[in-house]
Amino acid sequence: MITDEDKERVRQATDILQLVGETVELRRRGADFWGCCPFHHEKSPSFHVNPSTGLWKCFGCGEGGDLFAYVMKRESLDFPDSIRYLADRAGIELSEERTAGPSGPKRNRLIDCLAAAEGFYSTLLMRGRGEGPAAGRAYLAGRGFGSAVCRRWGLGYAPGHGQLVSHLRSKGFSPQEMLACDLALDGRGGPRDRFFDRVMFPIHDEQGRTIGFGGRVLTDAKPKYLNTKETRVFHKGKHLFAFHRAKEAMVASGEAIVCEGYTDVIAMHEAGITNAVAALGTALTLDHVRMIERFAKSRVVCMFDGDEAGQRAAERAIQYIDKTSVELRCVVLPGGQDPAEYLGAHGADELRARIAESRPLMDFVFEKRLAGVDLSVPGRRVAALDQMAALLAPLDGSILLDGYATQLADLLGTSVDETKRHVHRQAQRKRNQDAGGAGTRVPTTAGAAPSSAGGYLPAEAYAGYDGPSEVGAPIALAALSSDERMQATAERELLSLMAKDIEAIRPDADRIASFSWVDARHESMAWAMLATPEGATPAEVVAAASSMVADAPRLLAGGRLQLVSGISASDQASFLLDVVELWSCRRAVRSMKARLRSASSLPDESSQELFRRATDVQKRIGELGRRISSLVSS
Repeated sequence: MITDEDKERVRQATDILQLVGETVELRRRGADFWGCCPFHHEKSPSFHVNPSTGLWKCFGCGEGGDLFAYVMKRESLDFPDSIRYLADRAGIELSEERTAGPSGPKRNRLIDCLAAAEGFYSTLLMRGRGEGPAAGRAYLAGRGFGSAVCRRWGLGYAPGHGQLVSHLRSKGFSPQEMLACDLALDGRGGPRDRFFDRVMFPIHDEQGRTIGFGGRVLTDAKPKYLNTKETRVFHKGKHLFAFHRAKEAMVASGEAIVCEGYTDVIAMHEAGITNAVAALGTALTLDHVRMIERFAKSRVVCMFDGDEAGQRAAERAIQYIDKTSVELRCVVLPGGQDPAEYLGAHGADELRARIAESRPLMDFVFEKRLAGVDLSVPGRRVAALDQMAALLAPLDGSILLDGYATQLADLLGTSVDETKRHVHRQAQRKRNQDAGGAGTRVPTTAGAAPSSAGGYLPAEAYAGYDGPSEVGAPIALAALSSDERMQATAERELLSLMAKDIEAIRPDADRIASFSWVDARHESMAWAMLATPEGATPAEVVAAASSMVADAPRLLAGGRLQLVSGISASDQASFLLDVVELWSCRRAVRSMKARLRSASSLPDESSQELFRRATDVQKRIGELGRRISSLVSS
């Protein structure tokens, strides 16, 4: 279990500007930073980061929160995994990892063990004597990789015969750690090397840490390539070879190139095409695509082999076309050459020209699937339609289907409607297979949100307010009056200012105590922030609010007044305190008037006291209105 102490350690160790700056170009405006939102397309920057509070907010799409919320959104993670991601990034060992327990050795130890293995393999390749290391050097030299390239990429040689196990044991690593890294296999006499007589390609995570290996055999043994199995630190469907090297070039070019082999990627980088990566013994996955699109905002070019395996890889990638904001394109090099071979024969400029001429992925798939099919024969045309409809089935219901169905109908000489019917039938068949024949659950109305009565409210009910009236308890938001919504918005603005400059509000703590808050979460956050010691940093103030209300970072990130107003923090504080009190007083007067209308049930002295209080509050409303008007007009 992740503790609050761990969460705060991770928060303090993470620079939100550096984190966001990995994928967003931020520009400073005063004390804050702005850029184009990574979560929706925009031309004018509406994405705001406040480094003092550690909060971010997009005023275009409405997303916002703290650094954990940012990682959850960017990486598609839940909250605990966002903490683990950032802890891993910062090299922090969480308390849940400090004991080996049933989950196995600690994660940091596995990373260290893999790094030690990379060093061992590299040393053997560069300095090892005997036939094995010499064969490894000869193989790599034949690919154009001299000693300098091998050193830069950490390439190595695995001798086997227990040499790695012996080396790691001398470094203090246990058999359990070697097994957990998939560097060793469990044998009768103890652990034995998993890789032997292979050239080794180290695989790194986004931060450049060693997490696994790909080994290329130097004999006729099978398999030709052997990769690290799934471990606590390595997931082949979520990592890409050379991604840590390529991400900066992806940002600069807006493009990523996905190859099929490690040597292809190395050759391309060495030739100056540094936005190339490769999948790790698996087809391209949706996680891969989402990982890439964080950096490459324009397109992903897949360099498939022109053989049947390349065609299958392209067909599998079709399912992601409508799930990504980047364009998926394809290049097939002539003569069955791979990128490394093409570079050797034609050079980098020619390869760049080929990449620039890439085709939409769907065009390649259509052409390869229909090549050699005699569409003049009606039966073959129908069979081709069924096959192609199965490929398009993942796009059933997508707005992209019309265009691709029209393209396919033109190729096959069929009607667009008939083509779409075939696609829908194939998609329905697939859904039934996935569900084991069970029916499909129909979701409730899109865009609706649950009310206290378990029903649903239209999105318009959320204008200016989106939270429960008391901590953890939902309310019917449509029941809020316009005054209540206005006050709730002002409460948010006041809280955002408190997060950034609590000292400007502290003198008015007694005044805040008189407020009748619309949202009990806001009141809880306000008192938690006011309870922080004098001199507390904005990040500490936000943490205090978060200790009371889990959603505090998102709520505090939404303040607009301090961003668009040129008045001082003290004037902003006075203005917001007046506005919140004004709306609070107006609500109080309405309540008193309602009680006076039923005054027959009250003693005379109670009615008179209630009338006097209502009169005093009404006078206060007038004072506040004049003060607000004066400040606004000035």
